[in-house]
Amino acid sequence: MSLNKEQIAQRIAKEVKDGYYVNLGIGIPTLVANFVRDDIQVEFQSENGILGMGPFPFEGEEDPDLINAGKQTITALPGASFFDSAMSFSMIRGQHVDLTILGSMEVAQNGNIANWKIPGKMVKGMGGAMDLVASAENIIVAMMHTNRAGNSKLLKECTLPLTGVACVKKIVTNLAVLEVKDNAFHVLERAPGVSIAEIKEATEGDIVVNGDIPEIEL
Repeated sequence: MSLNKEQIAQRIAKEVKDGYYVNLGIGIPTLVANFVRDDIQVEFQSENGILGMGPFPFEGEEDPDLINAGKQTITALPGASFFDSAMSFSMIRGQHVDLTILGSMEVAQNGNIANWKIPGKMVKGMGGAMDLVASAENIIVAMMHTNRAGNSKLLKECTLPLTGVACVKKIVTNLAVLEVKDNAFHVLERAPGVSIAEIKEATEGDIVVNGDIPEIEL
């Protein structure tokens, strides 16, 4: 049984530690805030100018003036602060963010990431992704293991325009948790009921499996 988007976010939330400052990218990463443990203190930052994001609002409680970088309505925790984008990117470029969680269209086995443009399709720009991957020391990618056509998104080399080079540390997909090191994808955990053979079949890049691989616990 592969994981759904909420379960991917739930697994990534286990990587968030007490006292962390965390930036959440667009897509699956925005769901992580809903699954962080209640007994730890975490500050979520969005590059459009907020520190102290909370979970998504309940229906009917949305504030149209409170949005994240993906223009989704959010909540603000007590003590949250608001600032301009110059201050926001100073935080990012100054390496004050402990963990960055991003979505991606492709990740290469050397840690390269492509998550902003598909040639021929209109996009508004790269946004803050380039600054995030260039400045963060700990980057986790949340994405599906394959695209809609069934082709692997974990590759020997990215085919799409790169966002960053040799920066991804860990990937959580609907099939597995993988560490990126030594120019390969190392399987750490597998989704419940998913076999190593299925993970290998869905991975175009070089994959390493050492010993018995435990199932993901949510």
